[in-house]
Amino acid sequence: MSQTTYQGSCHCGKVRYEVALDLERPVVGCNCSMCGRSGTLLSFVPASEFQLLAGEDALSDYQFNKRVIHHLFCATCGIKPFARGQGPDGTPTVAVNVRCLEGVDVSSLSVHMVDGKAS
Repeated sequence: MSQTTYQGSCHCGKVRYEVALDLERPVVGCNCSMCGRSGTLLSFVPASEFQLLAGEDALSDYQFNKRVIHHLFCATCGIKPFARGQGPDGTPTVAVNVRCLEGVDVSSLSVHMVDGKAS
């Protein structure tokens, strides 16, 4: 595993974070009603590998379906830089939108597609 620390943000910069993750592993693309519309590419990390640097007060929370994932977006620019939830084992987890990370060429990433519509 080759973890690197990345800086991420929303479009306007009010929400900023850093995260340690391994982008040599596939990221997740999903066709559910939320991801399909927003085009997110996700990497899931333990909450301990994520640090919100600024913007907690700029985040709005949206939940749907089972209401177990907090889909967070910047109330100013509308970008969804990450979401909060729990892994299958109950561990606090952050789903990072890798499209919001600085210096990452998403066309070079391996994408694992998930059929969220079927869930």
